[in-house]
Amino acid sequence: MTMRALSWHQRNTFHHRQFGSASALAARLRAAEMGPVSVCLPARNEVRTIGPILSCLRELRELGLIDQIVVVDDSVDGTAEVARQLGAEVHAQRELRPELGEVLGKGDALWRALPVLRGEIVCFLDADSEHFGPHFVTGLLGPLVDDPRVAFVKAHYRRPFRFGELTLPDEGGRVTELTARPLLNLFYPDLAGFEQPLAGEVAMRRTLLERLPFATGYGVDIALLIDAYAAVGLDGLAQVNLDLRQNAHQPLRELAGMASAVLGAVALRLEREGRLHGPLPSGLLIPETDDLRVQSVSATERPPLREARAAA
Repeated sequence: MTMRALSWHQRNTFHHRQFGSASALAARLRAAEMGPVSVCLPARNEVRTIGPILSCLRELRELGLIDQIVVVDDSVDGTAEVARQLGAEVHAQRELRPELGEVLGKGDALWRALPVLRGEIVCFLDADSEHFGPHFVTGLLGPLVDDPRVAFVKAHYRRPFRFGELTLPDEGGRVTELTARPLLNLFYPDLAGFEQPLAGEVAMRRTLLERLPFATGYGVDIALLIDAYAAVGLDGLAQVNLDLRQNAHQPLRELAGMASAVLGAVALRLEREGRLHGPLPSGLLIPETDDLRVQSVSATERPPLREARAAA
């Protein structure tokens, strides 16, 4: 299994520069008659970063590389207003599938957005990235345009850790290094070659997207990776180096819930495979000054889109 991961890493790891300019990639996409491309950004109070990101995406739309820009918003800081001014299609998270009640997290917001995304290729991007450039999109789309065998592409990058005025070059991604990477090496060693398994920047073909369930919370990214692997195999997956991603970081105390969601998403898949026997706990006990606080960690998953449509 280690050899499979090493071999895959050599074959299916790319750098964004390998795919050329946005205009050149747009020409190859048109020549391949691959259909429209949708870009979706879940956003919560990202007014500081959403403007530069959407300005860049709008230029890519004008070049014909992407066709639809959707912001799925849960903000009170004016993010939605900025997004509309820059020509994005904005949907309030709470107004998508309102009959399901409260939106349960990032993964739930992405799943609820699927019916409004028209693309044959769908690209998910985080809305809090600083120093965003067109390579975020060209890198993710490149393997899908150039290789029909690839159905799922995930980003990787260096993640500096910034605290006040101090920046440490490669100290970001704490949940990745302490939770996600050990879990994949232990239970899914074929996927150990993914350098950023929790990266929110991912692109996939609709034919795959509609077959995948969505974890509703922070575990969505590792869940999609494992489920895509189960659906299309290792050779259907690729990763692309986007060089650098800088974003705000959570305080250490907040990471327990994020790590628990990642662990829960992996554990649920192991349970389905018969490698773990439940029931799994649904909460996380966190020590406070004189007591224990119970933090809910949603184990709810939304069904694959094609199953949801069939049930409707």
